[in-house]
Amino acid sequence: MIPLKDNIPSRRFPIVNILLIIINFIVFFYELSLGDGVQRLIFQYGIVPTRIVKGVIGFNPSHISSLITPFFSSIFLHGGWYHILSNMLYLWIFGDNVEDRMGHFNYLIFYLLCGFTSSVAHILTNMSSSIPTIGASGAISGVLGAYFVIFPEARVMTLLPFGFFLQIAAIPAFLFLGFWFISQALNGIATLAVNTYMTEGIAWWAHIGGFVTGIIIGRRYKRRYKPYYGW
Repeated sequence: MIPLKDNIPSRRFPIVNILLIIINFIVFFYELSLGDGVQRLIFQYGIVPTRIVKGVIGFNPSHISSLITPFFSSIFLHGGWYHILSNMLYLWIFGDNVEDRMGHFNYLIFYLLCGFTSSVAHILTNMSSSIPTIGASGAISGVLGAYFVIFPEARVMTLLPFGFFLQIAAIPAFLFLGFWFISQALNGIATLAVNTYMTEGIAWWAHIGGFVTGIIIGRRYKRRYKPYYGW
């Protein structure tokens, strides 16, 4: 399922959401400029579970910067065009309304916090992995979780593939995002029984951790006003 747009107009200009999208693309173009050197960047600023675990066990105050930085730098790195375009599409569609509801500053803190907790969830379920994890998926999953509880009655215009045919349908947000989360959860549970290199490099538990964080925080903003639904 590919989301195209929702039916909730924003009351305020989503400056933070747009800036996050711009920053992600700037960083991605920088990655492209590095050529083969991008691997070094990813290993340095991505989340490598074994490195984080060893850093926590043998904690050294002088290394705290290198221990904390990947939790935030990793959410601005992407592994290819499909990776960044799919992430930014979801952020563009769902992020503006969550920012509108939370306010600009709170939304920024919320986004970064979801990125942090999603990385923690990934580390806890892949403690022996030496594969770097990058991408805004975890933070964006938090945005989806918040949207799920704040705007459950919204409609998401969705492109549905049926074999060689495409159909566009307006799907309730709670169904669209509920199905998305269930698929992540099932994949996440399945990965617990296999080695990391067999999971196609997707951090399913980061998505789960981010989404749950979004639900928990999003509940605070759930019933303060009744949103206007377009269409």
